Amino acid sequence: MEGRMSDFLGIHGTALILREQRLQVLASNLANADTPGFQAQDMDFNTALQAALSPAAGASGEDPYQGAANLARYARPSAQPSLDGNTVDTSREQAAFSQAALEYRASMSFVESKVKTMLTAITGQ
Repeated sequence: MEGRMSDFLGIHGTALILREQRLQVLASNLANADTPGFQAQDMDFNTALQAALSPAAGASGEDPYQGAANLARYARPSAQPSLDGNTVDTSREQAAFSQAALEYRASMSFVESKVKTMLTAITGQ
C-alpha cells in the first residue's frame, strides 16, 4: 500500500516528510538557544530529497526519510561567536523556521490537491 500511495503522491509526499524533518531541526535550534555549547544545525533539503528518492534509500533497513535527513544535516557555523560556545542565532533561526514553515505549507497544499483529486475521482463529485 505504501508503494502505491507514494506513487500517487509522487515527489510531494516525500518533500512533505523531509520538510517536516527540517522544521524539527530548526525547532531544536530555537529550543536550545540558551544551551551552552549547543551547535546549531540545518538540513540541506535538496540533498535530503535526492537521497530519499535514490534506489538505495532504506536498503539498510533504516527509515529512508530519516536516513536522508541525517545525511543532509550539517552544523551551521555562527555569524557571531558566543562565550559559551552556542552557535544559535535566534533571529536567523526564526527567519529560517518561518521560511521552512511556508515551504512545508506549500508541499502540504500539493498533497491536499492530489488527495482532493483522488476523492473526486472516487466519488464522482
